[in-house]
Amino acid sequence: MTFNEANTAEGLVTHTLTRLRGLRWRFVPARDLSREERDVCVWPLVTEALVRLNPEIAARPALAEEVIYKLQAILHGARANPVRANEEFTSWLRGEQTLPFGENHEHVPVRLIDFADPANNDFVVTQQYTYRAGTLERRFDTVLLVNGLPLGIGEVKSTTRPSVSWQDGAKDFLDDYWKNCPAMFAPNVLCFASEGKTFRYAALGGGYEHWAPWRETTDRTPSPLEEVSRAVQGLLRPETLLKMLRDYSIFPVVQGGRKVKVLARYPQVEATEQIVARVVQGQTRRGLIWHFQGSGKSLLMAFAAQKLKTTPALRNPTVIIVVDRTDLNSQIGATFDGAQVPNTVTADSRRDLERLLREDTRQTIITTIHKFGEADGVLNARENIVVLVDEAHRTQEGDLGRKMRAALPNAFLFGLTGTPVARGDRNTFAWFGASEDEDGFLNHYSYSQSIRDGATLPVHFEPRPAHLKVDRAAVDAGMEVLAGDHGLTDADTQELVRRAGRMEHLFKAPARLSAIADDIAAHFRTRVAPAGFKGQVVMFDREACVRMKGLLDERLGEDVSEVVMITQPGDLERWQEAGLTVTPEQFARWTELDKDAGKLEKLLSRFRDPRDPLQLLIVTSKLLTGFDAPINQVMYLDKPLRDHTLLQAICRTNRLYPGKTSGLVVDYLGVFDDVAKALDFDPESIKGVIQNIAELEAGFPAAMRAALAHFPGVDRSVDGFEGLMAAQQALATPAARDEFAADFSVVHRLWEVLSPSAALAPFETDYRWLGSVYESLRPPSGIGVLLWHALGAKTIDLIHRHVTVDHIEESLDTLVLEESVLGLLSGDQAEQKGKQITLAIERVLRKKGNVAKFELLGERLQRLQERYAQGLTGGLAWLKELLALAREVLETEQQEQVEIIPDGKSALTALFEEHRGEETPEIVGRIVGDIDELVRAARFDGWQHTTAGDRAMRQALRRALLKYKLHTDEELFDRAYGYIQQYY
Repeated sequence: MTFNEANTAEGLVTHTLTRLRGLRWRFVPARDLSREERDVCVWPLVTEALVRLNPEIAARPALAEEVIYKLQAILHGARANPVRANEEFTSWLRGEQTLPFGENHEHVPVRLIDFADPANNDFVVTQQYTYRAGTLERRFDTVLLVNGLPLGIGEVKSTTRPSVSWQDGAKDFLDDYWKNCPAMFAPNVLCFASEGKTFRYAALGGGYEHWAPWRETTDRTPSPLEEVSRAVQGLLRPETLLKMLRDYSIFPVVQGGRKVKVLARYPQVEATEQIVARVVQGQTRRGLIWHFQGSGKSLLMAFAAQKLKTTPALRNPTVIIVVDRTDLNSQIGATFDGAQVPNTVTADSRRDLERLLREDTRQTIITTIHKFGEADGVLNARENIVVLVDEAHRTQEGDLGRKMRAALPNAFLFGLTGTPVARGDRNTFAWFGASEDEDGFLNHYSYSQSIRDGATLPVHFEPRPAHLKVDRAAVDAGMEVLAGDHGLTDADTQELVRRAGRMEHLFKAPARLSAIADDIAAHFRTRVAPAGFKGQVVMFDREACVRMKGLLDERLGEDVSEVVMITQPGDLERWQEAGLTVTPEQFARWTELDKDAGKLEKLLSRFRDPRDPLQLLIVTSKLLTGFDAPINQVMYLDKPLRDHTLLQAICRTNRLYPGKTSGLVVDYLGVFDDVAKALDFDPESIKGVIQNIAELEAGFPAAMRAALAHFPGVDRSVDGFEGLMAAQQALATPAARDEFAADFSVVHRLWEVLSPSAALAPFETDYRWLGSVYESLRPPSGIGVLLWHALGAKTIDLIHRHVTVDHIEESLDTLVLEESVLGLLSGDQAEQKGKQITLAIERVLRKKGNVAKFELLGERLQRLQERYAQGLTGGLAWLKELLALAREVLETEQQEQVEIIPDGKSALTALFEEHRGEETPEIVGRIVGDIDELVRAARFDGWQHTTAGDRAMRQALRRALLKYKLHTDEELFDRAYGYIQQYY
């Protein structure tokens, strides 16, 4: 017995197709088909289908010839542009073309295939299908004919021949068939190749990297013949082939204006089908799609949007694509535009979004999560609205997400992410996952699966020599020498280290940056550029980007690299004062790239072009996400990143590109000293934190009651000093404070997990109040024995936006001056005054954070509190010690104010120049001008000494800062308010 191509792999394919459950293919030998070998299609079968599927043609069979004439015209023109011909033929196959066959010559759709009832079609599989064109003759191993149209063509090699793989079959298509027989592929849906061990399929024109396997996301590795058999049963069954034709074939325009054909990969098809099925079923209204970064989530959303819109049971739904960043919005928009997804619109403003939803549009809307944050109330309560949330782990989980859900109360919500978060304070699974889904997700396509399937490339990590890292031990040793030489105290040394040893100073040390530039230049010249790839350089901040640009220009030339970053007014002057060689022309160019999306896209097109000399992009935050350039093979990383941000950044290098076998991250910081921990997204590790949202919501009121029970009789509507003092008096002992801290931590964790649930809305006022009390009691950083836990980002943001009760009417200097009246105080009054002074001192210490001098003062305060709680001191003696400490705190604070500032606007200008960063959205002059205008309108003589004036001025300052998104920075608010008190 011998094994050959016909009786092994080829025989396996045909045998499997003719024995499928349900619809199956019927085998017809090629010699028995009614066709000439010069014919692409079996025209008699095509004619039969036209008559069977079109009543107008059935009434007048001669009309079939007119349709066939038009189809043959497409075949004859295929040589000029095979993909265009395939797109045009696909439109006919989908029933999108019309002819004047109706009454009074009305145009009616022409159906070549019955999608509504697949059994109404004729499915034929044949082998050795010969095609002749002039002197050219080719014989195709396996051809799948639907109503006489060759929709699938396969090249199947022998299973037992050595050194033969599926790539040999793919090579026949790439090097021969697609070039020399383009007409055969005008009707084609897909091509496939196998040697009986592996199975791959591709669309017309796909390179080797685009030939994909067909599996299920739950598959493990089967035996070779079983893998081929299961792929054939899955992809080539009649129903799936028709779905690939109708729903999963697109023709996007890529760089250079070239049109290509793209077929969905199996995880995209599987996830789309599950989304549509869940919406049609209508019971479960959410689901989480977890597909590894770089595996094609943007295309998945495009396929899902198309499928949702064309599913009759959904009655033409509105599909909303929600992203959380402008750059991602651009990427998604480009994907949808390039793929020519019909009826797509971008909502660039809150008004656009509100108008589209209130007008009940049935389009596909692309927008950002922030547009919902600016909306009020219900925008559309219709049930057939489907929301696809991109990168469902960021702002979509917080209060912005709650606003979105309130605006669309009956919508279906699906989260798509490559980097889920599974922590107690942020849990993508808990909010987007449905309890009906095992493990919390509707569909999961993992890192290992994407690597196995060739959907993404592995990323390798290359640590650099230790001398390029920050040597903390050497810094400490040097500081000891410096302290000894200059007689510095421990407090002086700590302060000096804190100020001079900040991360940015260490990272931007000239010698270190110069060494890194040497390393990048040598590495890129010898290992990256010769292979035809490009790279990114990720720096600590904007100044580091500029410094690295100058260093790389010296080593590689000015045309090789470019900086892409968010620029701020005043950057140029500061950099020039710091000795950087930056020209106004350079700064103007970088600003244009930041502000002008069109110019940035032109630059990125240059980067993607292998012929362009631009080879390195120097970045700090921009282009770390939402940016695809397959030619990008290496990332030089000199910025601390972690968790999902780290994973998203390094995956800029994992995209497929000819000749590219892996991405590479060159690590200058030791970020990947523990790679497993940095990239821990194993589903087994998150199962324990997935909880049922309904259970958590049910338990939240009890947690709130437990936290509020610490304040019996306290009127929570009283604000200002009186309200805060009453709350603190209810927690008279350290034990009481510890118990409150523990109970509030439970509330806080539940809030973090449940937000953006609408169930939180009735509790927001009380939660805000509890958070205010918690914040007022929290000891300064670095001291204290209470069980305080770090507040999560959402809690801090909520408190900072709304809290004003931390105001203490009496200032610290006023309290210090009261020492002369101590003898007039009774014991109870002394205790009350002592708590007031303690509160004032703690407020100053919290504001100063980790400053060494204030940490020492904080430790003294802690000792005083402990002695008082133990009964070792009290009365006027204790109060005198507190006042002495308060005087030292006040003097230390005043010593820090070393600058003499002549007026309010100058003071505020200096303050905002100091605080300006990448997130500051406007020029400093405009911020200061707005504050000055609002404050002058609110001020009156003696306002500093009245409660009403103080409140009005604080409100004016918060309104000004809110306009520029700076209202959450409490230190900035306090310092600005201090200047206003002094100068206005």
